[in-house]
Amino acid sequence: MNFDLPDFPWDSLAGAKARAAEHPDGLVDLSVGSPADPVAPSARAALAAASDAHGYPVTAGTSELRGAIASALARDFGLSAVAGEPCAFGDLFPVIGAKEAIAWLPTLLGAREGDTVVIPRLAYPTYEVAAKLARAQVVRADHPDELPPLAKPPVLWFLNSPANPHGAIARPGLLAEILAWTRAHGAVLVSDECYLRFAWEGEAVCALHPSVTGGEPQGVIVVHSLSKIANLAGYRAGYIAGDPVIVRELLALRRHAGMILPGPVQAAVAAALRDAGELDAQRERYRARRAALRPALADSGLRVEHSEGGLYLWATRGEPAGATVDWFAERGVLVAPGSFYGQDGAQHVRVALTATDEDIAKVVRRLGVTVSPAGRLV
Repeated sequence: MNFDLPDFPWDSLAGAKARAAEHPDGLVDLSVGSPADPVAPSARAALAAASDAHGYPVTAGTSELRGAIASALARDFGLSAVAGEPCAFGDLFPVIGAKEAIAWLPTLLGAREGDTVVIPRLAYPTYEVAAKLARAQVVRADHPDELPPLAKPPVLWFLNSPANPHGAIARPGLLAEILAWTRAHGAVLVSDECYLRFAWEGEAVCALHPSVTGGEPQGVIVVHSLSKIANLAGYRAGYIAGDPVIVRELLALRRHAGMILPGPVQAAVAAALRDAGELDAQRERYRARRAALRPALADSGLRVEHSEGGLYLWATRGEPAGATVDWFAERGVLVAPGSFYGQDGAQHVRVALTATDEDIAKVVRRLGVTVSPAGRLV
């Protein structure tokens, strides 16, 4: 079967990675946002305690997990939640990582050949892959005014704030405008909010917030991940929430397909979401790394654009992205070319903050900026 999928982008970095690895002090890989910090003890203890998982897990999530998700949405993003289920803002269920959920959403929501899926002009590659798995066509736009003439309205619109790769934060008014358009045209709005806890400049708003929806979750679902906020990338854990009609249809399909988050992981996710102190501590680690790395890039002649939120710095030297990747590789640092994410990124690179303090300090030194004698971020 031919789905016309693109090559896996990071495979093309093999040459730059080899050059960077030749640095005397070793390679620092800032090309992929893979967490470098440990999983919190509370989540690990919950995983171990639930390890005698001899029965089938609950596709909709245990009551403990569902309650933890609802409480986290209320605590962190100002969404109302009520005792019992479903939540006042809609319904929810856990997924086997946000990437899996995003990749199959167009297919599960009924997109087919001849349909259109809208993705951001600069976008996480899985949005395009998701559309192609459903054999739908892709249109890139950040606002309804940017849409070309279409034979029929899109079936689904992906948006992402804070955005990967460039870290821009969408204002509530923009989210409301897009949602009004998708509602008027019968499309589903899917808001990827994996970085919503990482707003460094300005406020990042959940697409289910009343300032966006008017208090009614109709036609909108959000996707969240534990990979970055709690370092659970290896656990493959996330969740979907929103319009109860859409969520329940998705849940029914996932039950038939066996798309079930393992029971021990459900227990770990519930513990991680309830451990607000650990979540806040992780956010502050990233804040410190950003505070060290952003000025180092600027002092080295790179211009950092957007980057108001998320776990990446979007930088340019005013040259083709490949040349900037090579510039970093000469210094033993691997970064991702902006061209991975769309034509608008042809002169940018994405620099990840998901590295240890020691590795971030190495990069700062290699860019010519002094750090503390102990080699630590202060």
